[in-house]
Amino acid sequence: MTDTKTPKSTSRLRSVAGLGLALTMLAACAGNQSERDELAFVERPVEVLYNEATRAIDRNFFSEAIPLFEAVERQHPYSEWARRSMLMAAYSAYRAAKYDDAIERCRRYIGLHPGTRGATYAYYLIALSYFERIVDVGRDQKVSESALAALQDVVRRAAGTPYAKDAALKIDMVNDQLAGKEMEIGRFYLNSREHIAAIGRFTTVVKNYQTTSHAPEALYRLAEAYLSLGLADQAQVAASVLGYNHPRSIWYARAYELMTVSGLTFEQPPEKDPDGWFDRMRKKLF
Repeated sequence: MTDTKTPKSTSRLRSVAGLGLALTMLAACAGNQSERDELAFVERPVEVLYNEATRAIDRNFFSEAIPLFEAVERQHPYSEWARRSMLMAAYSAYRAAKYDDAIERCRRYIGLHPGTRGATYAYYLIALSYFERIVDVGRDQKVSESALAALQDVVRRAAGTPYAKDAALKIDMVNDQLAGKEMEIGRFYLNSREHIAAIGRFTTVVKNYQTTSHAPEALYRLAEAYLSLGLADQAQVAASVLGYNHPRSIWYARAYELMTVSGLTFEQPPEKDPDGWFDRMRKKLF
């Protein structure tokens, strides 16, 4: 007599056997993974790890250098190498264009090691991480403002160092960027015949960014906006200040022509300023 339950029993046995095999394979894989993890975190001599990380930097493999420096800090946390590695990991993140990561690592370093030479460099690296992300003047300038604040911090904290010297140069570049943004908005208002708003933007450039390349045009645009409002006296003052500060500028030539065409007398700036002529003009302007 044939046992009709045999096929089902065999099927169940095969299923159980298959499940057992699968579990065995999973356990083996888990074991292999565990072994790989153990190998990955085997303590290695600090010099070996650090040199491997610096070789990655030499080959421009900055992302690969970061975990190597982290391994130094993790495996040798109380060594001088760990402190160096914290800073080098931040530098690697900066060079890999991982700017937020670089800033975070620098701030962590400063928190743990304030007042050290490394902290001075960390402040500088924070400023660079903002500076590298400055965008064109047609977009929001929050990053430019953050870069400016960070660079000014470097100048204040690291006076007399190469970091401060470079930061000062970059401050001029950031100021030019911010002034350019003000000019762009001011021109838009001027073209839209919103003269009061335009004057506000151009005045900001003249007051806050007077050493930038945009200052001569800002003074000319002020004269232009004041004339459009019928404020001839203010227009003449703006043109006079422009002539005093930038006598060879194309914007001074245009201002002179603008005043002449408008039938206004143009007060020529003196060659010297013994009686404080320039200060008087500035007070009238602002």
